[in-house]
Amino acid sequence: MTRTTERVSIHPRRPSVSPSPGGEGWGEGEPNTSFFPRLLKAEELSQRRNANLSHLGLRREAKRHAALGWRVAKVFQSAHGWRKRCRRCALPPQSKTLAPLRLCAFALKCFLLFAFVLLTGCATTPTHTVPLTGDILVDGPNMIANGPPRDKVLWQYRTAAAAMRQGKFDVAKPLLDDALLTLGGIYGKDADARKSRSYFHAEAKKTFIGEPYERAMAYFYRGIIYWMDGEPDNARACFRSAEFEDSDAEDKKYAGDWVLPDYLDGLATTKLAGDGSDALKRARANSKNINLPDYNPKANVLVFLEFGPGPLKYGGGQYGEQLRIRTRSSSIVAARIKTGAANFPIAPTDDVNFQATTRGGRVMDHVLGNKAVFKSATDTIGDAAIISGAILASGPRRGRHDATDEVGAGLMLAGIVSKIFSAATTPESDTRTWDNLPQFVSFATMSLPPGQHAVTVEFLEPGDKVVAKLTKQITVNIPNTDRDKVVFVSDSSITPQTQ
Repeated sequence: MTRTTERVSIHPRRPSVSPSPGGEGWGEGEPNTSFFPRLLKAEELSQRRNANLSHLGLRREAKRHAALGWRVAKVFQSAHGWRKRCRRCALPPQSKTLAPLRLCAFALKCFLLFAFVLLTGCATTPTHTVPLTGDILVDGPNMIANGPPRDKVLWQYRTAAAAMRQGKFDVAKPLLDDALLTLGGIYGKDADARKSRSYFHAEAKKTFIGEPYERAMAYFYRGIIYWMDGEPDNARACFRSAEFEDSDAEDKKYAGDWVLPDYLDGLATTKLAGDGSDALKRARANSKNINLPDYNPKANVLVFLEFGPGPLKYGGGQYGEQLRIRTRSSSIVAARIKTGAANFPIAPTDDVNFQATTRGGRVMDHVLGNKAVFKSATDTIGDAAIISGAILASGPRRGRHDATDEVGAGLMLAGIVSKIFSAATTPESDTRTWDNLPQFVSFATMSLPPGQHAVTVEFLEPGDKVVAKLTKQITVNIPNTDRDKVVFVSDSSITPQTQ
C-alpha cells in the first residue's frame, strides 16, 4: 500500500547550539558568514577587563580600610566617584582630607584595651572608709582593727603616744610591742616594700614603719615603759635600738646623734652596777647648750618630759617625689619641776625637729627620683611622638604606595603608649606622718622618800614665763622598794593624774 505525502510538511533541521567541528556555521543549514556573531570586539573586552580589575582593586582597598575602622560603604561609590578617586586609594577625593583624623581614631581604638589592661593592673580595690570621731583613743583602735593593714603601725604609734599622755601605759605597751615586732620583721623581705620601688606602685602603698626619727621615738617610749615595769635592762636595749635607728644618716656627722638615748643607756648600765661612762661621754659630745649631770645611782625618781609640736612630712618637687619635713614652732622652751623643797628647771635634751630635718637622703629618695625622671621623660616623648605623627599623617601623599600616613600613625601609637606609661608612674613620696610626736624630750632625776608626793610641772616660754593652762599636777607614789619610780609628763597630758 502506497502512503501519500500530500499533507506532510517538511521542516528544516534546527541549527545546533554549537558550531560544527568543521566550522561551517551553526548546523547543516546555510553557512554563516561570521565565525562568532556574538563575539565581543577586542576593545570592548579590554574595557570590561579593566573595569573588573578596577572593581577588584576597590574591594581590596575596601578591606584594607575596613581594618582601619573605615566604613566600607564609603568605598563603593558610583562609577563617577570611582573615576575621581585619589591617586593612592579608591576613595572619593573628599575622604582624603579626613585620613589623618581617621588614623588618629584608629590609634586610639587600638590602644584603649592596652591602656585598660595596664591601668587596671595598677589600680587597687577600693578600701572601706573607717569613720573618725576625732578622739585618738577611739579612732586609733578602730583604724588598727578595720583600717588598711599598711597603716596599722602608724595608728599604733599615734595611739600609744596618746595613751601615755593620759596615764594609760597598759594600753600603750601592747601597741608598741606589736609595732616594734612589725618593724623588726620589715627589715627582712617585704613584698609591699619591694613593690613600692617599682615605677607603677606608690611608696605610700608599702607597710608604714616610719622614718628613723619616728622609729627611734617608738623605741624611746617603749624603753620608758620597760623602766616603769622595773626592767632597766630591757629599757637599755630599747634606748640602744633608738640610737641604732639613727646610725645610717647620709651625712655621717648627724649619725647616731641623739643625746637622751645614750645618756639613759649609761644610766641604766650604772644602775645595773656597770660602767656607763662611755655612753655618758657620747651623750655629752652630742649635747647642745646643756650640761648633762653625772649619774646618781641613788636617785629613785626618773622624770621624762616632752613638749611642743613635732615635725610633719610633705612632698616636694615636680611630682611630689621629694620627702620634706615641715617643722612647727613652739612657744614652750623649757619646763620646771616643783615638789616640796625641790624647784628646778629642765632644758630640752633632744629636738625631734632637728633629728627629722638632719636625717639626710634615703635610698628611697633615689628610687623616687628615678621614677620622677622616667615619668617626665615618657611624658615628653609621648607629646613629641603624637605631634610628629599627626604632622606626617596630614602631609601630602606622593603616590599609591606612599607609607607616610602609616608612619605617622605608628608615631602617634608610640606617643600614646609613652603617655600611658607616664600616667601610670607613681613617684610620689610617702608623706604619712606620726603627727602627735613632741618637738622636745627631756629628763631629770631626783630622790624622794617612800610615800605619796604632789609634783607640779610647769611649762615655760622665753623669759621663764609660765604658761598656766599647761601646768600639770601629778600625784607620785614612791614604793618602799629599790625599784625606781618613773614619771612621764607631756604638755598635752591630762591633769591631774596619779602615777
